[in-house]
Amino acid sequence: SWCCCFLAPLGTLLASSSLDNLLVLTVATKETEGFRRFKRSAQFFNYKIQALGLGEDWNVEKGTSAGGGQKVRLLKKALEKHADKEDLVILFTDSYDVLFASGPRELLKKFRQARSQVVFSAEELIYPDRRLEAKYPVVSDGKRFLGSGGFIGYAPNLSKLVAEWEGQDSDSDQLFYTKIFLDPEKREQINITLDHRCRIFQNLDGALDEVVLKFEMGHVRARNLAYDTLPVLIHGNGPTKLQLNYLGNYIPRFWTFETGCTVCDEGLRSLKGIGDEALPTVLVGMFIEQPTPFVSLFFQRLLQLHYPRKHMRLFIHNHEQHHKAQVEEFLAEHGSEYQSVKLVGPEVRMANADARNMGADLCRQDRSCTYYFSVDADVALTEPNSLRLLIQQNKNVIAPLMTRHGRLWSNFWGALSADGYYARSEDYVDIVQGRRIGVWNVPYISNIYLIKGSALRGELQSPDLFHHSKLDPDMAFCANVRQQDVFMFLTNRHTLGHLLSLDSYRTTHLHNDLWEVFSNPEDWKEKYIHQNYTKALAGKLVETPCPDVYWFPIFTEAACDELVEEMEHFGQWSLGDNKVGTLMPGLGPQGGHLSISIGFEREWHKFLLEYIAPMTEKLYPGYYTRAQFDLAFVVRYKPDEQPSLMPHHDASTFTINIALNRVGVDYEGGGCRFLRYNCSIRAPRKGWTLMHPGRLTHYHEGLPTTRGTRYIAVSFVDP
Repeated sequence: SWCCCFLAPLGTLLASSSLDNLLVLTVATKETEGFRRFKRSAQFFNYKIQALGLGEDWNVEKGTSAGGGQKVRLLKKALEKHADKEDLVILFTDSYDVLFASGPRELLKKFRQARSQVVFSAEELIYPDRRLEAKYPVVSDGKRFLGSGGFIGYAPNLSKLVAEWEGQDSDSDQLFYTKIFLDPEKREQINITLDHRCRIFQNLDGALDEVVLKFEMGHVRARNLAYDTLPVLIHGNGPTKLQLNYLGNYIPRFWTFETGCTVCDEGLRSLKGIGDEALPTVLVGMFIEQPTPFVSLFFQRLLQLHYPRKHMRLFIHNHEQHHKAQVEEFLAEHGSEYQSVKLVGPEVRMANADARNMGADLCRQDRSCTYYFSVDADVALTEPNSLRLLIQQNKNVIAPLMTRHGRLWSNFWGALSADGYYARSEDYVDIVQGRRIGVWNVPYISNIYLIKGSALRGELQSPDLFHHSKLDPDMAFCANVRQQDVFMFLTNRHTLGHLLSLDSYRTTHLHNDLWEVFSNPEDWKEKYIHQNYTKALAGKLVETPCPDVYWFPIFTEAACDELVEEMEHFGQWSLGDNKVGTLMPGLGPQGGHLSISIGFEREWHKFLLEYIAPMTEKLYPGYYTRAQFDLAFVVRYKPDEQPSLMPHHDASTFTINIALNRVGVDYEGGGCRFLRYNCSIRAPRKGWTLMHPGRLTHYHEGLPTTRGTRYIAVSFVDP
């Protein structure tokens, strides 16, 4: 698969005599992403390209033969009309795995400095016949063996070079050129030399340790450390395509570490001005493959996407019985808002890879499906414009960067090890931490990605993308995509969300998300901390209903409801001196002790430290707390059970009292009266907390509940 290119004169940029006499040839039988990258690099440096052989079949099956003879045949034909042009310089190069790193001026200068009529690339490894090694001229410095992926010379000399070609398309082009070079008479007659020190051509195979990126004056070059040279063309030959993909993230680009690349908008697709009716149809594949926290938030975030649901179809694979009710509740409430819905539930027992194949195939088989958006349930997609931003990048396969909170764990790999597993690329940490911003060609993505429907119906048309050897489905997918020479991209130009940590998630409680404050603090905050808490911390929305008593929002509806349900589900309430719930003796109301009853002590202390301590230090200046507590419990008041609480002092430095349900709806009566000040709060707000000193000054009582059931969460806090 290969291409042919002509360089147009650049007029004022280069001497017209030089450029008029430069012809760049390559071979490409189809427009792969590698070829498009080659064209972009040529355009960047003002090379103008045009393809030879486009549309032809590549006449060698992968892995069956050395191949390459087809390139010689096409080159020989193209040279027929140039054979007598003595001043014409021709560059012939592969394209799928080649990048230009500099422009025509440098190319021609280095060719003329070589003082030969034909210059071939050179490499460390001999191919395809090692038995010919002894026939190669010995070199004192530089690479010894000929590489056929790039050569430059005068037209008459190149015509002589290919004149004797009568081979088959499946024959080896490299062996053909090697035999000519190793014939001393022909080598002298055609005047061939090798680019021993990689001044023009850099083959990466066998030379990866020699090549580094050089950042200088806003440009990036590949430098060969062994010879201190700056090659003009970089060739990812043999098994080094992934390394070329890495270099291609920087070459050719203008680059600064402060702002990232300035040429990363190539191919952007604008959605501006496109009405909702004209937006492309997207199939969203959602995968719940293991017990996962915050599945309810996962569905809420889907609903918050700024994309019309009438242009979205849903495919859901839920492997977990644990999440069956949540999925069915979402579909019952919102399923009809989407174009279509297909659910594969836990009762089907479909394997992960098979489900992912099904999702991709649903888009593949429907020509109106423009994009397939695959999202795992452990992805917190917090940016409502996520889908539009990914579509705008106009890539066949692209993923947004996702990381775990406070960790370098992410959904991409910058490099692969020799056995195809993870290897850390030089720029991995910089990309994860946002010190380098751009759109990156990477060998592995997972968890969330967007695929063009046209790619699924084209290069990725295999119905089994998620099986490959014994690899897990995510690695199998990436291996299959790479095998089809389709590039996978990762963008960190926008923060679209993060990954959840599943390591410590357990399903032993009624509402397991409550226990995730350590593992997934951002999502815990989003689900359980009142949306106006930040305003309260800034000094707004804080009320003072009684002297030194502060009232502010702290819990969401979900936090209140789940805490109550968790306590009722546990079911062990205690009265006064009854030690089942280990309430403070003499306190009296029905209650459940958070730390003993439901194993929530560590999580509650974390909540106090993160959200109560900052408010305490702001509202009581000069006081600092480590948020230690002896008691934390949920209190239940009922008219026929425990309607009120007698006057008492709390055994604390300060107390928080959080209303967990709604007065006038769930119950009537209730509230708190501070006797010293004859001041009462009779209508507690659900999710708001009263915070007041505990000992000595704030003698108080719980006012009677006259109807229904009232719940409050109470915590006695000391330094």
